[in-house]
Amino acid sequence: MELEVLYEDNHIIVVHKPSGVPSQEDSSGDKDMLTMVKEYIKQKYNKPGNVFVGLVHRLDRPTGGVMVFAKNSKSAARLSEAIKSHEVDKTYFAIVNGGFSSTSGRLVNYLKKDEKNNKVQIVPQTEEGAKRAELDYKVLAKNQNHSLVKIKLYSGRGHQIRVQLANIKCPIVGDNKYGNAEKVMLNLYAVELSFVHPTTKQKMVFKVFPPEEAFAWNEFNLEQYLNLKIAD
Repeated sequence: MELEVLYEDNHIIVVHKPSGVPSQEDSSGDKDMLTMVKEYIKQKYNKPGNVFVGLVHRLDRPTGGVMVFAKNSKSAARLSEAIKSHEVDKTYFAIVNGGFSSTSGRLVNYLKKDEKNNKVQIVPQTEEGAKRAELDYKVLAKNQNHSLVKIKLYSGRGHQIRVQLANIKCPIVGDNKYGNAEKVMLNLYAVELSFVHPTTKQKMVFKVFPPEEAFAWNEFNLEQYLNLKIAD
């Protein structure tokens, strides 16, 4: 698998993660993004020994899209702090089953992961281990079976978007873990990532397209919607 690099300088590297590839090494032993970025840098610059690459955020394995990695510890620390301070904007597209009661809105839930089954549940706020999860959604288009939804994420919980949408009876196409039976790839994609560069302080914005020929992405004109923004 060839690494798709969107941007690179001495401090950061921005890449396009394909669906189905782990963000970092897991028990499967499959090639992961962190390892691929390290190998790319090691080979391109002929670096000896272990290469430093900072993993500052993750995408769930079935989710494709934009990822940024740090190339030194100072950039890693600054990007990690920006993410914690909600200064990094993450926008996703999803295709879901079901109809929304409103064309836009905010979902706030408390989530807890069942480590044994690798599944996340919505729980009461008072339950031990519960973590707040918040997102905004906007329905961009719909047809007889599916809706194309734009999501702005305010917290980066594992499986967050999948669980929160399934909770309102709008499971993501291809998400058999959370209630969709269609045997296709997960129709969830991190289409846009924006942040302030950790060194130059320049505003950086990166966009990628989901696989436009794949079901059910091929039911919608994605290019038409990639410039839209959810109003604050």
